[in-house]
Amino acid sequence: MDRLDKSLTKLSGKERGWAKELLEKIKSGDLENLDLKKLKGRDDVFRVRKGQIRIIYQAIKNQEIKILTIERRGDNTYSDF
Repeated sequence: MDRLDKSLTKLSGKERGWAKELLEKIKSGDLENLDLKKLKGRDDVFRVRKGQIRIIYQAIKNQEIKILTIERRGDNTYSDF
């Protein structure tokens, strides 16, 4: 089980549905109508949120996306970025 699958198992069913929906939109490049924000101090790291769920990803130069983490909002959500 990879790290993202493990993150998804920690979420409730409703939150897991939201996360999968957001992941599909991010990977397809359909960022319209998402609560998207660039993280301070980084030009290539962004977060998408819905409710308490945060998906933090890195936009790599050639239109590639790397999902860094999926988790609930907490005190340490952004500490590694």
